[in-house]
Amino acid sequence: MLARTKFPVANNVAKMQTSSTLMAMQKAIEMRAAGIDVVDLGPGEPDFDTPEHIKQAAIEALRAGETKYTPTAGTRHLLTAILNYYQQHFGARFDSSEVMATAGGKQAIFNAIVSLVNPGDEVLIPKPYWVTFPEIVVFAGATPVFIETEETDFALTADQVRRAITPRTRLLIINSPSNPSGRVIPPDEFQRIMEVVAENDLYAISDECYLQFVYPPAEAWSAATLDRALLERLCIAGSFSKTYAMTGWRVGYALAPREWISAMLKVQQHSTSNPTSIAQRAAAEAFNGPQECVAAMLAEYQRRRNWLIAALRDVPGFRVIEPEGAFYAFPDVRGCLRGPVRTSAEFTQRLIEEAHTVVTDGAGFGAEGFIRISYATSMTRLQEGVERIRRVAEKLVG
Repeated sequence: MLARTKFPVANNVAKMQTSSTLMAMQKAIEMRAAGIDVVDLGPGEPDFDTPEHIKQAAIEALRAGETKYTPTAGTRHLLTAILNYYQQHFGARFDSSEVMATAGGKQAIFNAIVSLVNPGDEVLIPKPYWVTFPEIVVFAGATPVFIETEETDFALTADQVRRAITPRTRLLIINSPSNPSGRVIPPDEFQRIMEVVAENDLYAISDECYLQFVYPPAEAWSAATLDRALLERLCIAGSFSKTYAMTGWRVGYALAPREWISAMLKVQQHSTSNPTSIAQRAAAEAFNGPQECVAAMLAEYQRRRNWLIAALRDVPGFRVIEPEGAFYAFPDVRGCLRGPVRTSAEFTQRLIEEAHTVVTDGAGFGAEGFIRISYATSMTRLQEGVERIRRVAEKLVG
């Protein structure tokens, strides 16, 4: 007889890995607590505060007593705001049965995966990937199958998807703008990818959490604008966390075919119920209210990006592709992996120990030899961080 463990867990949960981004965050917290002047370039969240008009909406909701359960799918006020936003900004029309609110964009993705895949199914995930994608697939008992995209500088193509499909493939997860690479899939290529999905009787999730953070000359674009026939095979997962600096509010949403949304609601009904009522009011104001705050944040991120990419290209051993969106740089640091430093994990550890600078190891995103640098921090700290990184790189490269 097998011995009982103190904390028995299902096999699929036991296989899940601790997020590399959370580990980086914890390391920064520990260093600060020890009184170290740490430059933290790891955070995957805006350094801006939530805009005042959004906070005021939450205060008004509290005063009005909006503190009760809401429908599992979310309040009518928020769902209407989501539908109106996509119609006004992208000309996309969805029925009220094709939308739901979730506790962050992550729950939208979780609901979509676990309601669709079964043990034995394969889920295609382009590299590099957001750390949570394969973990949810593992949780659902399915198998993550990774698509290598380094040959196209991490820009996913329809041909790459087509080559990765097997008889067991059920789902493709797309993230554009991408965390961690910042790459943006052009609308015409996205269309071709979805045509491959439809031709092979598959489904796709489009993670649009960085939807509005796209830098000119590119423009913000949503898969919601695709033909209805392709939308029948697509779930769009969105979030208020990045665009409106609302990471702690935990509000996201999903747009998907009626049958898929219905299945996702069952998952949510028996797990988290509804997103927080007060946060839903704030999220509705984010979409309904003035959008100047988004433009201001985007302009500042672009200023930081432009400086950072130029600065990183002068760091010995670094190769850097300019990101078109999000707020990350994802440099190739394999030119620095010399002597005792052989992996990107060892490089990031050297940065922590010698330079008191925190970045995220690219191996956690499926890209050994790369690191993720967040520029969701002040220009002053960004400049200090790059100078510290440069000193370590110069020692290694010689």
